[in-house]
Amino acid sequence: MNIIVPVQGGVTAPEYDREPTAAELDAIDAEMPLISAQVELLDVQIMILDRPVSELDARRIRRAVGKVLAARRAVANLSAAAMVPEAGA
Repeated sequence: MNIIVPVQGGVTAPEYDREPTAAELDAIDAEMPLISAQVELLDVQIMILDRPVSELDARRIRRAVGKVLAARRAVANLSAAAMVPEAGA
């Protein structure tokens, strides 16, 4: 029995089997405040899944949503500032 394999299978790594580039790591680092705020919001939402929402829980949710919105605004402002050419150029 002959086994058929690709000729360059062992030479080239698949696309998903590589380390992130420096640019990708920088993008993740720039969005880390947003990621952290979304995780915090998710934690609050999970915490109140199995009980009625109290006034304290509602405040926690509002605070977490506010942090997510602020982080989104900051990331959007960074993205917009990166796309605007400098005036001296």
